Amino acid sequence: MEEMLKLASQFYEDEYKDSVLYASLSRGEKDPKLKEEFLRLSHMESNHAKFWHDFLAKRGKKPEKIKIGRLSFFSVKLLRKLLGPGTVVSLLEMGENSAIQKYFSFLTKYKLSEEEREILSKIILDELEHERFFYESKKRFHVENIRDFVLGMNDGLVELLGAVTGLSAVYIHNPKIVGISGLIVGVAGALSMGIGAFISVRSQRQVNESVKQRMEVLFKVSPERAKEELIERLLESGMPEEVAKEVAEKLSSNENAMINLLVQESNENELRSALYTGLAYLTGVAFPVLPYFVASSSLLALPFSVLLAGTALAIVAGTVSILSGISIRKKVFEMVSTGLGAAFLSYLFGRLMEAIFHISAL
Repeated sequence: MEEMLKLASQFYEDEYKDSVLYASLSRGEKDPKLKEEFLRLSHMESNHAKFWHDFLAKRGKKPEKIKIGRLSFFSVKLLRKLLGPGTVVSLLEMGENSAIQKYFSFLTKYKLSEEEREILSKIILDELEHERFFYESKKRFHVENIRDFVLGMNDGLVELLGAVTGLSAVYIHNPKIVGISGLIVGVAGALSMGIGAFISVRSQRQVNESVKQRMEVLFKVSPERAKEELIERLLESGMPEEVAKEVAEKLSSNENAMINLLVQESNENELRSALYTGLAYLTGVAFPVLPYFVASSSLLALPFSVLLAGTALAIVAGTVSILSGISIRKKVFEMVSTGLGAAFLSYLFGRLMEAIFHISAL
């Protein structure tokens, strides 16, 4: 009973905060469609919060007054201004996914009245609708590029922090050499990441186009063989054989539907993906490299480099955690510890190279 009430209290708090958050996003949103959807979601979350409030009251537990943290609001608005609505939509979707799983677990684990089960089932359907809205919005705002930005920036931070940390142990009295070397490595890494993203997206689209052309030919030459291939794909996805055959039979006369089911179309643009990834990588490079251009020695620049990179990693991790429902401490610790751990190992390796080759003495 105590555990159930604790979870219900958390659900009430989450839904209340989400309602206020969506209302705030609606007030500041310029896109009319998104503004309307955020307002609708706010009203929906407010109704969900009322259900949990009544749920607790019926069991003799008075819900505590909810304190709205300014950090989450600031993070959302900052990301909206810097990276556009797609970023906010993508991160809010993570929270909806988490809510669906938690509510379903609650529904199946605890004994509820028939009316409560019915309402909670409706709430889960609402959350699934939220997820669908966010999924459609992600396609509209090219959110796949947000993934490119986050991954690119993270790679730039971690890799360059490791590089300049290792070089600091070698060029102790030449911080500018460390900074310049870091920039050279960073630009090379940004170009490599950007080209890699370009080739990856382009290759995937070419593969999809090739498969689509092949299926168009196969459908015209041998519809039966095309139907067999569709059945094979459906069986590989885990669909029961009877259902797979029934689906294939119904789609056998619809060429476009069959091809779309077999070929996953992607709206990603290779040039945009390359630019996002490369620029994000360079953004990550700036944090650990900058101190080496203003410090008098590498050992003096090193702690500032670590501090800037660690802070950047913590901000990214914290923002994602706040919006996605993941533990802030856990995510921040995970990202910062792995980044700084790599830097420490790089520093030890740099010391080893300096001891073997006496490079700093040259």
